[in-house]
Amino acid sequence: MPKRIPEKELEAVLQAVARFPESASIDQLTDAFEQAIPRRTLQRRIALLVSERRLSAEGMGRGCRYRLPTPPKEAQTRVGVPVALMCSPEAEKIRAIVSSPISSRKPVGYDRTFLDRYRPNESFYLPPEIRTHLSSLGAVPGESLPPGTYVHQVFSRLLIDLSWNSSRLEGNTYSLLETERLLEFGENAEGRDAREAQMILNHKAAIELLADTSAEIGFNRYTICNLHALLSENLLPDPQACGRIRTKGVGITGTVFQPLQVPQLINECFEQILHTADAIEDVFEKAFFVMVHLPYLQPFEDVNKRVSRLAANISLIHANFCPLSFVDVPEQDYTHGILGVYELTRVELLRDVFIWAYERSCARYSAVRQSLGEPDPFRLRYRQELMEMVAAVVRGRLDKKTAGAWISRFVSEHARAEDWSRLAEVVETELMALHEGNVARYRLRPSEYQAWRMNWR
Repeated sequence: MPKRIPEKELEAVLQAVARFPESASIDQLTDAFEQAIPRRTLQRRIALLVSERRLSAEGMGRGCRYRLPTPPKEAQTRVGVPVALMCSPEAEKIRAIVSSPISSRKPVGYDRTFLDRYRPNESFYLPPEIRTHLSSLGAVPGESLPPGTYVHQVFSRLLIDLSWNSSRLEGNTYSLLETERLLEFGENAEGRDAREAQMILNHKAAIELLADTSAEIGFNRYTICNLHALLSENLLPDPQACGRIRTKGVGITGTVFQPLQVPQLINECFEQILHTADAIEDVFEKAFFVMVHLPYLQPFEDVNKRVSRLAANISLIHANFCPLSFVDVPEQDYTHGILGVYELTRVELLRDVFIWAYERSCARYSAVRQSLGEPDPFRLRYRQELMEMVAAVVRGRLDKKTAGAWISRFVSEHARAEDWSRLAEVVETELMALHEGNVARYRLRPSEYQAWRMNWR
């Protein structure tokens, strides 16, 4: 079981940072300790302090620097969302161009050569030092666990974070607390458009798909089209467009970019994107590649950026890295990064956003995992069966006597003989611990739980 980091060790890091009034790099902080401390150990302590907002992180990659936090500026309009992130000079040039009046920008169409010239494992949008840096932050050191173990450990927190942040980047006005109540209790926020609630609930369903099928998901037509179907449910004028590659032209407001219009070419490029992404070996390059090319192609009638943000997690989840939830990402910076791809086929600004976002995701979820024990291999082995049994008992409104007999039959048919007794004990324990605050773990609705609870005697 991971140990909680002692407060005195965290204070030592804060004292080291305090020696650098402007800010300090990880190298400077490593040298600041009189007694040598492993770099990875220091990174974990810094990540926890950043997640607790006791330290501020600025910049990206090796250029990331840390300082003691300052009071928030009055100009900040959203708690926890900075006005702008620090960008590289190349990214700043892109920002300047796409921020100029739309009338001064030259109209452009889809450039297929942007996709054609990319060669998996030869071309790279992320430099090697960045890939190494992100891997050191997001990996689970010294562990070899089944695909999806990491995402299951932080699932409750991730479900809220990713649903809210991805929706927020689309202009959704739900607050984080309103999102939490919607996901946990099905309560719509007063005065909000019904489409906003639908958008968040659609994210929940799509994230559940990624977590529940973590060993099977990939960059294939089934996964991406089903992600779109879930994310676009009840949001498109034509319900049949959900999960289908578009066959008609679309336009995008706020940009001079005109997406590809020929259905045959859209389908060809979509297949090429999937084939290319699947061939990329590095999980972070793979994630960023789909964040670039899915929105650029616009393979669906709408909801393309949402699909790309969740699809970016496919390789991370499958390889058991920290997921990407876009926590703290400023909407304007993300939008400008996407416009840089649309209008200039330049990735530097979106890349800075991606790196910055992943560093913050790692800081958040490393703190969440600190409070968790090591995963039980037995529960991991029978995770799907546990989900099915708990859900079936609740949806069937079984009482304790009926449930006991049903569970015994189920485990005898789906588990090894030597595991029958323990598996039955585990599922009965889960049922006894079930409450309104954790029913989402089993994909149960509050109404289903309440109806079952009245009969649970």
